[in-house]
Amino acid sequence: MNDLKDRLLDAALPHVAFDGWSEATFRAAIEDAQVTPAQGRAACPRGALDLAFAFHSRGDDRMVAQIRGQDLSEMRFRDRVAHAVRTRIEIASENREAVRRGVTLFALPMHAADGLRALWGTSDAIWDVLGDTSDDVNWYTKRGTLSGVYSATVLYWLGDTSDGYRETWDFLDRRIDNVMQIEKVKGQVRKSPVLSRLMAGPNMILDRIKAPVRGARSDLPGHWRDPS
Repeated sequence: MNDLKDRLLDAALPHVAFDGWSEATFRAAIEDAQVTPAQGRAACPRGALDLAFAFHSRGDDRMVAQIRGQDLSEMRFRDRVAHAVRTRIEIASENREAVRRGVTLFALPMHAADGLRALWGTSDAIWDVLGDTSDDVNWYTKRGTLSGVYSATVLYWLGDTSDGYRETWDFLDRRIDNVMQIEKVKGQVRKSPVLSRLMAGPNMILDRIKAPVRGARSDLPGHWRDPS
């Protein structure tokens, strides 16, 4: 089924720039891929929406494969994160108009949940490939923060006309620096005798929040650890 979806996606991309991720694009993809409408619907029950999501996921997979083939050991960790985000956007730049059309599609209220799922998937893929081992509330905060950085950078990039997207990479560096400042403040709070006591209660609750178990039900965001 994945091979069929890949064929449909490849056939759809030339049409997306003109018709967006639409029913017209999906019908054209079925025709160009030389499959039956029934086969097309079996692979993509929601039509072009499923193709748009597959396009985004393909970019994530390519980013992960590229990062895994690189030695990032000499980089500071903040630079590894920036590098991964930049790699993901550089991959997207090969089909910039398809990304633009995807942003428009996922901005629609009825598709917002799918857009958030795609964005979260990218952030999760980046943290995973960089070796994140957190299994508590930090699992969520890292991905939530990076989702904000990535989405803001993509929107900036879509309007960037500078040579080699230079202004986008400067924007990305500033956003990463902002995140690092937040982490610095969190570290100072943990080290402060007064503030650490004030946060003892909330932290005790947050410590019971665990990251999702891989392979568990996909409709649940995580699980709660019984304090007993």
